Amino acid sequence: MRISVPVSITADFRHQLARHPARHLILHARRLASFGIAAMLACTAAMQTAHADATLDHIKQSGTLNVGIIVDGGHFGSLDPATQQPLGFNVDLAADLAKRLGVKLQVVSVQPSTRVQFLQQGKVDILIANMEYTPERGAILDYVPTPYYRVGGVAIVPRDSPIHSWEDLRGKPVCLSQGSSYTRPLIEQYGAIPKGFRGASESLLALQGHNCVAAVHDAAPLLYPLLRENAEWRDYRAIGPELIPAPSVIWTRKGEHDTVAALDPIVRDWHRTGWLIQVEAKNGVAPPSPALLALHQQFEKASP
Repeated sequence: MRISVPVSITADFRHQLARHPARHLILHARRLASFGIAAMLACTAAMQTAHADATLDHIKQSGTLNVGIIVDGGHFGSLDPATQQPLGFNVDLAADLAKRLGVKLQVVSVQPSTRVQFLQQGKVDILIANMEYTPERGAILDYVPTPYYRVGGVAIVPRDSPIHSWEDLRGKPVCLSQGSSYTRPLIEQYGAIPKGFRGASESLLALQGHNCVAAVHDAAPLLYPLLRENAEWRDYRAIGPELIPAPSVIWTRKGEHDTVAALDPIVRDWHRTGWLIQVEAKNGVAPPSPALLALHQQFEKASP
C-alpha cells in the first residue's frame, strides 16, 4: 500500500523560516512526523483488516475449519475414551459448520486461559468454547451476532458448607478459570477473592483440596451435569440463581466481517429448524435450555 504525505511550503512559511530557521525546521519536522505516524497507523489498520477478512478465503483454500473447543469433559466437549476423538454439543456445532462450508473439521483443544490467545494468534479460525458475550470481549473480538446458547454461572460447594448464597462468599477465596467472565461480578457484587486456574478441571481439584470455599463455572455445560451424574461429586451442591446469564456466541478475530456474514445465517437456521434442541437432547444436556426454545420460536417462521 502506498500512502502519500502532502507536503507544501508556502511563501509565509519561507518567510518565517528565514527569520527563525532552527525553530521552524523543528516544527516542520514535527508536522512531518505526525503525518508519518498517521500514515503508519492507517497502513497497520488496513493490513489488519485485510488479514482478518482473509480468514474465510483461507478456510476454503485450505479445506479445513479449525475450531477452538474446550474438551476437558462434560456434554459440551470431551474426548471419547475409546477413540480419543472429540465429541459433545460444541463439537456437533463445529462439524455442521464445516459441512455447510464444504470443508473438513479440525478441533483444537483450548482452555479458558488460552482460547482468546489461540484465536488472535491464528491457531484457530473461530471459537466455540463456552465463551459468553461480554462488552469487554466484544471490544477486542468480533462474533456471530445470533447466539447459539445461553449460559450463566453457579457456585459448587461441599454439601455441609455454611455457604448458601452468593453473599456468603464475601471475603472468601473462590476457584474459577483464568479469563472467566464471572471474576468481575464475584469481586464487585459479592466481594469474593478469586483464585484463577488454567481450566475448570484444575479449579475443581483445588476445591476438593480445600484451596477455596467454592468453585464457580458454567451451569449447564459443566456443573449441573457434574452434580447429577458423577458419584465423585455427590457430596457437593450448587448455589444459584445463575450468575450473569449471557448469550453464548461464536467468536472470530476483530474485523472478520466475511466470516461473520457466512456463519450467522447458519446459526439462524439451526434455530429455525429446531436442530439445536435436537443436538442438546442427543448430548444429554439437562435440564433443557429455555433459551433454545425461545430462539426456535423466534426464528421458526423466518425464510430458510
